[in-house]
Amino acid sequence: MSAIETSIGRSVDPVLSVQNLTTSFLVDGDWKPVVRDVSFSVAPGETVAIVGESGSGKSVTSLSIMRLLQADSSRIDGKILLGGRDLLSLPEADMRKVRGNDVSMIFQEPMTSLNPLFTIGDQISEALLCHRAISKAEAKIETIRLLEKVRIPSAVSRFDEYPHRFSGGMRQRVMIAMALASRPKLLIADEPTTALDVTIQGQILDLIKMLQDEQGTSVLFITHDMGVVAEIADRTIVMYRGEQVETGPTADIFHRGKHPYTRALLSAVPVLGSMQAYERPLRFPVVNTATGEADKQVETPDTVSKDKPILEVKDLTKRFDIHSGLFGRLSGRVHAVENVSFDLFAGETLSLVGESGCGKSTTGRAIMRLIEPDSGSVLVNGRDILALDKRAMRDMRKSVQMIFQDPFASLNPRMTVGQAIAEPYLEHKMGTKNEARDVVSDMLLKVGLTPDMAGRYPHEFSGGQRQRVCIARALALKPKVIVADESVSALDVSIKAQVINLMLDLQQNLDLAFLFISHDMAVVERVSHRVAVMYLGEVVEIGPRASVFGNPQHEYTKKLMAAVPVPDPDRRRQKRMALVEELKSPIRPVEYEAGRREYRTVAPGHLVIA
Repeated sequence: MSAIETSIGRSVDPVLSVQNLTTSFLVDGDWKPVVRDVSFSVAPGETVAIVGESGSGKSVTSLSIMRLLQADSSRIDGKILLGGRDLLSLPEADMRKVRGNDVSMIFQEPMTSLNPLFTIGDQISEALLCHRAISKAEAKIETIRLLEKVRIPSAVSRFDEYPHRFSGGMRQRVMIAMALASRPKLLIADEPTTALDVTIQGQILDLIKMLQDEQGTSVLFITHDMGVVAEIADRTIVMYRGEQVETGPTADIFHRGKHPYTRALLSAVPVLGSMQAYERPLRFPVVNTATGEADKQVETPDTVSKDKPILEVKDLTKRFDIHSGLFGRLSGRVHAVENVSFDLFAGETLSLVGESGCGKSTTGRAIMRLIEPDSGSVLVNGRDILALDKRAMRDMRKSVQMIFQDPFASLNPRMTVGQAIAEPYLEHKMGTKNEARDVVSDMLLKVGLTPDMAGRYPHEFSGGQRQRVCIARALALKPKVIVADESVSALDVSIKAQVINLMLDLQQNLDLAFLFISHDMAVVERVSHRVAVMYLGEVVEIGPRASVFGNPQHEYTKKLMAAVPVPDPDRRRQKRMALVEELKSPIRPVEYEAGRREYRTVAPGHLVIA
């Protein structure tokens, strides 16, 4: 095994050496290669990032290294050397000893990786008992030490708790503790922060950096987030359609990237603070992946009508009862949304931002009456939709439509996309079947698809295309307001840019008002006219986008902005999250009543809670 030169100039033997890796899958009797001739090395204590969009082959590469692909339908060629041993030549019994011991993996979704029937303490202890000759009592002591190491508060008392009692960020910490239990030489992290809120993501990245500094673990980090790559990676491998198109030190990739696809990826990354020179939302530059050249930055026209709000929300409140004990007595309430008020004008985008649990999605669902609010008023074109009966509410929903986060879960897998788009049009008796067919063709063209795609099923589309179908379905009823609930958070960076450009174009052409619900502050800065920051069910700051981002007043707003990964390798290894904090609990005693909160004016239209 030949030595490699690290990014800091030292020649060392690699922990992992992948040579000419080709992975194929059996499709209709033929072997179809999905990863082709990939080679790279990871040095001791080094972090190497594999970056690319969905379908680029980065996750298949990691699963090939771990030999976790189904044996009868996959074939792996080449060499995978871990500490000099070729993993592809090992019997399965020996490979089981390698997994979790010499090399560990953190997966994207911790809830699917943790067994809901066992406590987190038992699950981490199991990893220790499998690989080390220790007693159960010793395993418990070591597990508690690991939980403390990954900054789980009150580790001793949480040993016997089940996964559902932990937040997403804390579950990911548990997965890291489990992965580190046997002190592996190599840690493979496959999109470990993609599903997390921005502040929790910052904490997880800082945690991985800290553990790497302490234990000298090598990390293979797989992601499509270029901001994360800039902050954590020593070297970067760019993959495109199963091939390795560019490799080098991270700073070189960012500042002097040569391949057009690399430049296209970087151009599509929203950078916090880049909107200071612009008053209105800004389209993402459209990049030619053949040349890597991007078009000019184009500010959207001013189409906001300030005559009268199309949506007026006043003192909206929603609480969820908590029952406990043998007889299910009322023991408390979750104050999910508390006295939320705002206006939304035609042609305007108002973004609701905050972490999971802050109440932003509940606000969106309450406005749609997908859940019934406890009190307050929601006026659409002057009509209070909370006072409408079922029939009137059904008609009102033509004016207010919703786009959900997961387009695959939003579409019926047994219906063609044409049927899915036509269904609400026909249900509301807006026209005949022939007219519905014309509407479907028109909507597909509007969202950048073609009319002949109407006969396809959801599984035949990519994630970005499915989200376009959901937008087309929402537009079929010609709504005035669209509630977009985390509608781009699950998409790759370039697909996200395309979908957001589409939404901005549609807003301009159809005079749409968007309530844009998100935790991605860089995207919010790009698309918003105004921004409302939510914390523990309350709007703590609201105002014009330039004012809120240029002069944030509330501590929580500042915290959200400080946690955003910046695609600048010069900031690498900065530790931003000094304290481990979770969003405080919104659970209150039964008798608790929130007092009326006062707001102070910072600038015209910019208010912050006193």
